[in-house]
Amino acid sequence: MKLCVIPGDGVGREVIPAAVEVLQRVLPEVQAIEADAGWACFQRCGNALPDETKRKISEAGAALFGAVSSPSKRVEGYRSPIIQMRQHFDLYANVRPTKNFGLGEQDSSQSKIDLLIMRENTQGLYAQREYMRGDEAVAERVITVAASARIGRIALEMANARRKRLTIVHKANILPLTDGTFRDAVREEARAYPDVAINEMLVDTAALQIGIRPAQFDVIVTTNLFGDILSDLAAMHCGGMGVAPSLNIGAQVAIAEPVHGSAPDIAGKGIANPAGALLATAMLLQHHWRKPDVAARIERAVVGALEAGVRTPDLGGNATTREVVAAVMSRL
Repeated sequence: MKLCVIPGDGVGREVIPAAVEVLQRVLPEVQAIEADAGWACFQRCGNALPDETKRKISEAGAALFGAVSSPSKRVEGYRSPIIQMRQHFDLYANVRPTKNFGLGEQDSSQSKIDLLIMRENTQGLYAQREYMRGDEAVAERVITVAASARIGRIALEMANARRKRLTIVHKANILPLTDGTFRDAVREEARAYPDVAINEMLVDTAALQIGIRPAQFDVIVTTNLFGDILSDLAAMHCGGMGVAPSLNIGAQVAIAEPVHGSAPDIAGKGIANPAGALLATAMLLQHHWRKPDVAARIERAVVGALEAGVRTPDLGGNATTREVVAAVMSRL
């Protein structure tokens, strides 16, 4: 088994090696292949995702990516490496789980939050078709029937294996062509899953409901930008961005990543939260390598460490990255 390891920028260089260490504790046969990508990589060589890195990802079939310090304004020649990876390897599904570990915003009615947001990962506004038309800045939103049906199928498969409830989130009342296409394609796929109950919700209502009543949801399927925003909102219930994992799934390649940024304010201080990277690694084990028992071992160890109070400052604790990793290792 091979894993392409891409620390990226900032705290990615701290949490990704920690995750690899834990992974190799439970699966010593995993061969880690290091590769480079990110803003610092772009500054060094003029390419945020070198061809050599793409080759290594393709060879391994699985990757663990840390974080990227993308500039907030346009830089000639720069494109976000994670978006490039998603498009180059056709990583059409972004999987974002939210479970209540007793760390986030909660009340007694939310004690059993187990929400999965399935996000179409290659199209929408993230197709990055932007241009100027005189003094008017235009962004094209790309939605196809094929991509919508594809994310619909995997979301339905996930829901069918869980609690058999799927919520389609859209804004078809304002965007009837693009969001209407997405909704209708998913509903067509749902004909093959008669046991899955289908619900629809407008994205603004979904945001409110995820905030106040997240336990009502099982699986949500939505478009790229909506899924990006809603999944970050849902992270409030699991302890925040430092605990939130994700997995990008394609037909041949899967790339796991913690969803936090590069956090330059704490990079190098040894206090970055490794939980998101560790749980992302568990997702890779469960969904790509098909080793659910090993994945569950890592998840239990992470949750056990956090519940025991071994927490980094973002969770109100004073533990270092290494102390969290040690606490996880002791529970494996």
